[in-house]
Amino acid sequence: MNPNVKPDDFMVDAQGRHVPVANIDEVDLLRDQTVRAIVSQAQQLQSQMRDFKASAHADVQEFVDLSAERYGVSVGGKKGNLTLSSYDGTLSVKIQVSENIRFDERIQAAKQLIDECIHAWTEGSSSEVKALVEHAFQTDKEGKISIGRILGLTRLRIDDPKWIQAMTAIRDSMQVVDTATYLRVYRRDTPQGPWVAVPLDLAKL
Repeated sequence: MNPNVKPDDFMVDAQGRHVPVANIDEVDLLRDQTVRAIVSQAQQLQSQMRDFKASAHADVQEFVDLSAERYGVSVGGKKGNLTLSSYDGTLSVKIQVSENIRFDERIQAAKQLIDECIHAWTEGSSSEVKALVEHAFQTDKEGKISIGRILGLTRLRIDDPKWIQAMTAIRDSMQVVDTATYLRVYRRDTPQGPWVAVPLDLAKL
């Protein structure tokens, strides 16, 4: 018996029962200790990565503000996207902003207008477009419509007033739910070499 274990020491199992430590197999105790140690280290690493991301964003923003102040130029790109490179061209930091978009109820009006277009056109001239529409409005297992496939319809050049109205309804139905900001770091051996991402994902290390 472990001399460090007191008679009244116990652990809670997965069913919520209080089990005396003296009655727990040593392998189970070792497994518990191993898991807890790894999870604790992972949580510390997560905290460090969170601090790094905040610090890196602050450093980039400080540079952007300084550049705008001293030189009167705008460094930022569209929707906050930004790329900074080292003087020798071998290191790069990218800030990318991604929008999470969904459609509101007006997408149903757009679908109705599109259906009316297809019914009004002759069968031969609308078969391909009909297949595209049916594919675009297919939902996934969660009942969501693909943003990419729907936007693909807006790129079709169809000179029909009702179709144009439907495309307007699609654009009007798009709502930005939230945005996510990503920090990506790249390096390369020479200024002409290919960029290689510096992985911050455990699975890619």
